[in-house]
Amino acid sequence: MLPNGQGLTQLRSSPLFNQCGDDVLREVERRLRRRQFRRGEVIFHQGDPGDALHVVGTGSVKIVLPSSEGDEAIIATLRPGDFFGELALLDSAPHSATAVAVEPTETFTLPRDVFLELLGEQPALRDALLKGLAVELRRLTGHVEELHFLDLAGRLAMRLARLAEEQGRDPSGEVSLDWPYTQSDLAAMIGGTRQSVNRLLSELVDDGLVRIERDRLIIGDLDELARRAER
Repeated sequence: MLPNGQGLTQLRSSPLFNQCGDDVLREVERRLRRRQFRRGEVIFHQGDPGDALHVVGTGSVKIVLPSSEGDEAIIATLRPGDFFGELALLDSAPHSATAVAVEPTETFTLPRDVFLELLGEQPALRDALLKGLAVELRRLTGHVEELHFLDLAGRLAMRLARLAEEQGRDPSGEVSLDWPYTQSDLAAMIGGTRQSVNRLLSELVDDGLVRIERDRLIIGDLDELARRAER
């Protein structure tokens, strides 16, 4: 078991496990393994066999599709409580994407055989997994829609607006996002170049819609940002 019930706390914060009873969570925690990654370290590569479920404990992870030229498309960014690697466990196929630590990151892994055993025994876990897969499919559908129907400025505004909606506004009406990402990361999220994204982000800053403070991105007017995404 992980020290001080650390794994149990993370499981309770994960949408995959938070509907399971404490007896189930304690059994899962007993089988968890903690892994730590440096900023930019690969957790697994596209094509690697899927042998474990991963839950983000601390830090953040990006799921990327790499190209042969060294470029990448970021198809998801994950925060504490999010899980990944489940598709390869379900169909026994290799991982379809690469997972990379965006910053110093800790994950908790659950071996494939334990995960599949729990799926067969715990209806709440199975239902949560199906819901998570549906959410991911809807998110990817939205991403394809953005790439096809919005210009780069619209995609940038839409991506920031979606991240803000997931986070929620504080009492002042602003949205404060943890921001460990580089401008190259942001470009890879929306299918642009770093130079173009830098210019467009600077325009949003000049217009007072966003500001960057150390490792945080502050959205001051989410409604206007959302309107810009729809132009």
